[in-house]
Amino acid sequence: MWRKNQDLRIQEDASIDDDEAYALYERYIIGRHADGDMFPPERDQYRSFLNNGLGCTRYFRFYDGDRLIAVVVADQMLDGLSAIYTFYDPEHEARSLGTYAVLFQIDLMQTAELDYVYLGYWINNCDKMNYKSRFQPLELFRGGSWQISQSTRPVSDISHGVPMRFVDNPT
Repeated sequence: MWRKNQDLRIQEDASIDDDEAYALYERYIIGRHADGDMFPPERDQYRSFLNNGLGCTRYFRFYDGDRLIAVVVADQMLDGLSAIYTFYDPEHEARSLGTYAVLFQIDLMQTAELDYVYLGYWINNCDKMNYKSRFQPLELFRGGSWQISQSTRPVSDISHGVPMRFVDNPT
């Protein structure tokens, strides 16, 4: 997967509040999440969700030639990166851009000698979030502390979601 995407040009930008990125977001929501809460896509919702202006957000654009095919949004934290959202062109599904985006963030984390990539919530019975469990080792935040988990399936008692993170060097 890493090799098949090495032809992509990656550009970090200060914002993704532009027509090029929004058009990609629209295609992604229509193509991948027409059954979800984010459908139909709306520009105002996109702006408030992904353009927070706090100064800690990093935006990465992935280009195939001159065509934008993916965007990664991540918050820079003291101990790692927090994966906020990734969207990509559904026509490029064979590239596995969602998985590649997580690998890209893990590579950024390791290059910066940080400890974690926070992958967000893991919600039981939400198949669209199960991909997160493939990135091992990972920790789940339960009972007020981070606990190592070797599971590749959501924990059965989680109905509301639990924060999770990829761990570079588990102790």
